[in-house]
Amino acid sequence: MSAAARAVSAENPIAPPEIGDDGLYTQPWFIQSFLDFREDLIDAKRHGKRFAVVWEQKGCPADKRLHVVNFRVPEVRDFVRDNFDLLQLNIHGSREVTDFDGTILEERQLARRYHVLYTPTIQFFRDGLDQLKGRSGKELEAARMPGYLPPPAFLTMFRYVREKAYERLRFQEYVDRTPV
Repeated sequence: MSAAARAVSAENPIAPPEIGDDGLYTQPWFIQSFLDFREDLIDAKRHGKRFAVVWEQKGCPADKRLHVVNFRVPEVRDFVRDNFDLLQLNIHGSREVTDFDGTILEERQLARRYHVLYTPTIQFFRDGLDQLKGRSGKELEAARMPGYLPPPAFLTMFRYVREKAYERLRFQEYVDRTPV
């Protein structure tokens, strides 16, 4: 039995993810906001967390795996929930989002602005508004998870960002130096 399967057992039940009105799997601990990145980053920092955006789309098998595999592993779910404010956006969505520079775009336009091409993609933003001034697009990111990663690598990526290891190492170097 795999570690992920053992984690979801009779002794440690975890509710399955819900499917929202937009057809996306969701977690009850994802942040609900007014979709203003500046406010979301400030709120995350106020709570001692990092701000990240997870891009998903209806019907994507990798997005589903993110929810029914990764977020059902208690160690993964708890670390992400306790250390990050995670905002879910739809790569094809039409909700209006205010970017860090005040530009208001629909989700799908913002995805293009950030060159988000597939899902799941997780953008991890720099730690404070002062670190974002004069930057645009992907330059605003501290790191990016482009696509699905299985639970151990997924958790390692979140630890990499939480520890700000991106300031001194590329992700692969961090992985090579970090026991999984």
